[in-house]
Amino acid sequence: MEKTNPHKSKLLRDLLYRPEIGFLMEAHNGLSARIAEEAGFEAIWASGLSISAALGVRDSNEASWTQVLEVLEFMCDASRIPILLDGDTGYGNFNTMRRVVRKLESRGVAGVCIEDKIFPKTNSFIKGTTQPLADSQEFAGKIKAGKDAQSDADFCIVARVEAFIAGWGLDEALRRAETYHAAGADAILIHSALANPSEILSFKKEWGNRLPVIIVPTKYYTTPTDVFVEQGFAAVIWANHLMRSALKAMQDTARQIFQEKTLINVEDNIVSVAEVFRIQGEDELAEAEKLYLPAGTGNFRSIILAASRGQELGELTVSRPKCMVDIKGRPLLAHIADSLRSIGIKDLVCVRGYGKESVNLTSIRYFDNDDFESTQEVFSLYTARSCLSGNVIVCYGDVLFKKYIPQELADLEADFAVAVDADWQTSRNRNRVADYITASEPNSRSAFYHPVYLKKIPAEEGHGIHGEWMGFLRLSDRGCQTVKEILEEMSSEELRRSKIPDLLCRLLSRGEHIRLVYSTGHWLDVDSVDDVLAASRF
Repeated sequence: MEKTNPHKSKLLRDLLYRPEIGFLMEAHNGLSARIAEEAGFEAIWASGLSISAALGVRDSNEASWTQVLEVLEFMCDASRIPILLDGDTGYGNFNTMRRVVRKLESRGVAGVCIEDKIFPKTNSFIKGTTQPLADSQEFAGKIKAGKDAQSDADFCIVARVEAFIAGWGLDEALRRAETYHAAGADAILIHSALANPSEILSFKKEWGNRLPVIIVPTKYYTTPTDVFVEQGFAAVIWANHLMRSALKAMQDTARQIFQEKTLINVEDNIVSVAEVFRIQGEDELAEAEKLYLPAGTGNFRSIILAASRGQELGELTVSRPKCMVDIKGRPLLAHIADSLRSIGIKDLVCVRGYGKESVNLTSIRYFDNDDFESTQEVFSLYTARSCLSGNVIVCYGDVLFKKYIPQELADLEADFAVAVDADWQTSRNRNRVADYITASEPNSRSAFYHPVYLKKIPAEEGHGIHGEWMGFLRLSDRGCQTVKEILEEMSSEELRRSKIPDLLCRLLSRGEHIRLVYSTGHWLDVDSVDDVLAASRF
């Protein structure tokens, strides 16, 4: 028994027949279908051009209708909104049309649009006026065959009139539309290749409301949408824009990676693997992470220390702490959380203090350091000591970073590890307080191939500086237990005045080995108004 989906087809029919104009966004696979739905569109246009392009073939029926059907099945499974298929010429004669309609219904497709051209079709914007049109009576027979074959009364068959494309004029467009109306078409799609809407407006004026009229303003895109609303068009199709935007992004990324032979400047400008997993389906995410996320981060937790106000930012932190300062339309803490989640760290803990009511991002657990004015970072960590177990990365709530930095820390087999910027002269030139370190050896190509350890923090002024500590501390489960022991041993006064570098010194004094990974930049400590401006470009 073939399944039908009357719910989606009813949604499409209602969209076409209601008084208000509707909008359909092009999609060409399951991923783009879900993107269109998440963006808020009520319906999807399964573009023949875009599906062909995604398959790497021409828009000339080089992909068979069964191959298109397979793509549609994924699109229907990925989205809850109705899909109107760009069905070219119906993929053959009336008999093919009957079979196509039955198969589309079985997959849950809400409707199909067929155009009155010769099979195999040629795209309307290629040699348009030289394209032959199908015999209108033969095409009407396809429409009638499709309507007789459908089992869902709401399934929509849209007749696409190509008379303007072929240069045959308004009278022929109206004659053909009326023929298709009489054959049972549910709506008319009137197409034009002009850069202005004169042809489609003249058609609508003469046609009136005999059937809903759909338009595709790919060429006359500068026309205000209000014009379409005022003239009473039923729906507008944005016909190929997800495919075209994706194509440009892929071209740019491929070119950049080829030229630079590195991913460092690309990774933060593309969506994370975690975002890909999310859009594939939240219910499947947990299992997908086990298979595909980078090793070592799936069981990690991050403790973000963000209790301070950041008084040096002036008016920016009068009513909110530094971690909630706006960076490109989102709080600084949100950028930090996204970077951690992008490498698979989902268990996020934040210690807040000043303006804690405003620190309220979702999917983060919070601990409160209400003594933030008279305490330092170690006390904030002590506040969240119950979370010191398993694998943990401690970081600051005012540091932006490229995600490879915590990833490299997570990949180390070490109880304690820190990230160090070997380009420490840059931070010196900014005239700010920095935590300079001495390592077992400076950054070099040889240091990449064997362990390097933290020897001293802070480094002695004037000599022995190998880099700047960047605010990251990676702990294994044993490392967490050791840190908890130290926290319990510290006096109340020591807890209140100590910073994380002081904690590192205590670890070194106990004979612990602290691994380090070198970086050269790729992070930003937001300490001033100038840093906030720089963060928007980071």
